Amino acid sequence: MQYTRLGRTGLKVSRLCLGTMNFGPHTTERDSFAIMDRALEHGINFFDTADVYGWKVGEGLTEQIIGKWFSQGGGRREKTVIATKVYGRMGNWPNERGLSALHIRRACEGSLKRLRTDYIDLYQMPHIDRDVPWEEIWQAMEQLVSQGKVLYVGSSNFAGWHIAQANEAAKQRNFMGLVSEQCKYSLAERTVELEVLPACESYGLGVIPWSPLASGMLGGALQRASEGRRAEGGVREMIEKNRSKIERYEALCEEIGEKPANVALAWLLANPVVTAPIIGPRTLEQLDGCLRSLEITLSPETMTRLDEIWPGPGGPGPEAWAW
Repeated sequence: MQYTRLGRTGLKVSRLCLGTMNFGPHTTERDSFAIMDRALEHGINFFDTADVYGWKVGEGLTEQIIGKWFSQGGGRREKTVIATKVYGRMGNWPNERGLSALHIRRACEGSLKRLRTDYIDLYQMPHIDRDVPWEEIWQAMEQLVSQGKVLYVGSSNFAGWHIAQANEAAKQRNFMGLVSEQCKYSLAERTVELEVLPACESYGLGVIPWSPLASGMLGGALQRASEGRRAEGGVREMIEKNRSKIERYEALCEEIGEKPANVALAWLLANPVVTAPIIGPRTLEQLDGCLRSLEITLSPETMTRLDEIWPGPGGPGPEAWAW
């Protein structure tokens, strides 16, 4: 396994991040345990989750599964860098969602209890809260850090100017601020190259791409799939809309002798601002297969051809749209 620092921090994380969103709704507790054990066997130490995963309001089912796995001992918690999130609705009362100081405190306590741990390595905000000032957010996060309940703070789905705004506000408080950004980024979705990635590079944030296979579109989508996300109606429509690109992409992957999913991950890993794409395996076989992406070095010619198939926005702004 390859490791890298998370942004400007000294924290070492694996170049692949295990996403746990399937744990509970699509993957049984027993199978989830097996996948997490196999991840550690492979050296994957970076796990991503959220208090809302499991999709039953207030239950935090996925965090509960991870907590039960941690409780088995064997160094599971100590070996794992656990990232979870605060923002989503955890109840039906007004203060049970968002980034108010009250909800941040309550949500953190809830995650700690479900995860059966006394600290969260990376506490992420998966959306900007336009109704809460940064002074309030950072004061709440500072308290959690000073109490040892949170070690690092990250963002997700932030615009470039949100990252700048957040870290400038943190700087005024002599607080470390954001150390990572989890964003939707893949060969098929490159909008973040305009301003989000440049902001991350400037402020020293590690980038953690989610949906690196574009909901399965880059994972061999033209193969028949009777289950999983490729079988969902919206995904099928996306595949049909991009069929000509996918055909060219899968032909290129076949030409270089690599699976489409691994090429998509390798393309992300080749970007120096990317820390670790999030992989969301439902089975051990899917997890094992992802390891090949770490061994692939894409040639300059292949990178150029990938850009031709899946063109980006033209680089960072303002050069992408102006002189």
